Amino acid sequence: MRIVFIGAVSFSASMLEVLLRMKAEIVGVCTLSRAPSNSDHADLSEQAHRAGIPVLDAPDINAAQAVEWIRRLAPDVIFCLGWSRLIRPELLGLAPLGVVGYHPAELPANRGRHPLIWALALGLEKTASTFFLMDEGADSGDILSQLSVPIQSTDDAASLYERITDVAAAQLRDMVLALASGRYDQRPQDTSQANLWRKRGRLDGQIDWRMTAVSIHNLVRALTKPYPGAHFVHHDLECKVWKAEIVPEPRRNLEPGKVLAIDASGFTVKAGVDAVRMLMVEPLPALRLGDYL
Repeated sequence: MRIVFIGAVSFSASMLEVLLRMKAEIVGVCTLSRAPSNSDHADLSEQAHRAGIPVLDAPDINAAQAVEWIRRLAPDVIFCLGWSRLIRPELLGLAPLGVVGYHPAELPANRGRHPLIWALALGLEKTASTFFLMDEGADSGDILSQLSVPIQSTDDAASLYERITDVAAAQLRDMVLALASGRYDQRPQDTSQANLWRKRGRLDGQIDWRMTAVSIHNLVRALTKPYPGAHFVHHDLECKVWKAEIVPEPRRNLEPGKVLAIDASGFTVKAGVDAVRMLMVEPLPALRLGDYL
């Protein structure tokens, strides 16, 4: 089964490695050499070159030259894993088995952008690892494989990313064998159960101290590395928060944003409900007890 692989993030590199170890017949790799706005960017060209696989740097995967490059490789299936741009009909119809996409959410729920970040920020207790046949919509094609993935209260972006990647690797191995043999099932999505998560912006990562401590903690763990980090501003200094914890605070006569405690390991700030202890902040602001953020 001839495979063309499209991807440009760390997850893509992990999935490409799964295929290489399976000795799958990968006839071409499309990737991005540069993606300055993506903190999770991974250029797959070196990985592919080491395996002797032709590579296309594809800033526009739907461009005529990119489509023609893929067409000449005569793929049976295209894996598009870790690519933020929609695929147009010409490319979707190029391979007999179609284009297989991936979304780390419980489709048809939670289509759209930043699924791991949204899942953590919203305090969800589970998500899913989903492979599907891509169509012209956003994450709307028939499901090929879906496994539930729990989200622990101790999870952050890095740990959930790692767990999802491990689950997806096992799914991918099974799915390649199923596709090659022709023995696979596909399940249409129930669009009545679908919602679409929007693209996040910089202000979505700014801490509002009127939020509950739980919500602030969820925001911090959602945006920690490899993502850009939740932040607050103190005297025009933007401070990134990489780690925090919830601190019970029963007093209701304290204003949100007030610094309640400072010691060598961090500082505690009153939230709308309870308080949050900031354990890892860069740069560390100069604070005094009783200051307001």
